[in-house]
Order: sequence, then structure tokens, then C-alpha cells
Amino acid sequence: MSIEGSQETVRLPATFGVKFLGKREARGLWGIKFTRKPVDDMVALAKNLKPGTSLPHLHFKVDSAGVTISEMPDNRSRDFETGFYPVDIISYGVQDVVYTRVFSMIVVRDTTAISPSALMGGTAAPFECYAYVCDSRQSARTLTIALATAFQEFSKTVKNQKTKHKRIAIDLRTPEQMAADCEDQETEA
Repeated sequence: MSIEGSQETVRLPATFGVKFLGKREARGLWGIKFTRKPVDDMVALAKNLKPGTSLPHLHFKVDSAGVTISEMPDNRSRDFETGFYPVDIISYGVQDVVYTRVFSMIVVRDTTAISPSALMGGTAAPFECYAYVCDSRQSARTLTIALATAFQEFSKTVKNQKTKHKRIAIDLRTPEQMAADCEDQETEA
């Protein structure tokens, strides 16, 4: 497990009110480069919703076992998925660098289909990027830290079991830090 950025934690379980932007294929296992385009696509679709149409309003609960998505009582949209996502199938979570109220995560749907080229973003992969709009930029950051805390707890459990585990990551850099790092990488190339 790698956690980029700070070592902040959030007491679990933590529940957030979010709006579901949607899900799209992600071309890689982890990294902002694999969430940016799907998030851009989902935000563009949300901006073009018909007047009076709202995004699904959901509960996003993070605990040491994973993420549970459930419907809020005031939700009016039916275009969403609920359910439980175990922490060991979530490979990445991040607060978006452009839309700072957006949290996205990459879920690995079929771990048997992961090839080395899929890991590098070269072929169709079993990765899905889910995106959620939070109430505020701070809420998106807190949600990201909550998932990082779940990853840390999961890592401790795996280490105690002495079993091989998948690589998972959470990027805790602020959107400004990520944008600066992306600019630095572009100028080095």
C-alpha cells in the first residue's frame, strides 16, 4: 500500500452525503492520470443534464472493511449503483485536481483479468472509475483521508495475516500540489 502526501487520519466509520456523477472505464490501476479523463467526461455529462434533473443523492460510508453506498431519503434520481465495495478491490482514491469537490476511486472488477499491459494502461482493463460530488472541497479531502485510513487499517490486517496483497494507493496531496507535480513532469519530458 502506498499513501502519497500526509499521514492524516479520520475516525472510521465516516459517512458523507455525496452526489453520484457516474462511472467510466479507467485505463489503469492507480494514479490521477487514470481518473482525470473519466472525471472530465462525467462532469461534462452532468453539466448537460436536462433542467430539473438532479444527480443521485447518496450516503458514502467508509469503514475499515470498505465503502458502502446507499440511497439518501431525499434522493429523486434512480440512475446509480448502491452496494458494498471491499477495500481490497479499491485500488485508488483521490480528490480531483480540477474539480476539487469531486472524489473519485478506481474499483477493480475482475482481478483475474489483470495483465501487465492493463496495469500500465495499455489495454482494456477491468478497472472502473467512480466519481462523486461532495458538499465542499474540504468534504472531498476528508473523504479521501477516510479512505486512506481504511487502506492503512487494511494494510495492518494483511501484514498480520502474512498473506500476499494487491497494491492500493491513495493520493493525499492537495489539488494544487498535484497540479504542480503534473506541470513539473511535463517540463521534464
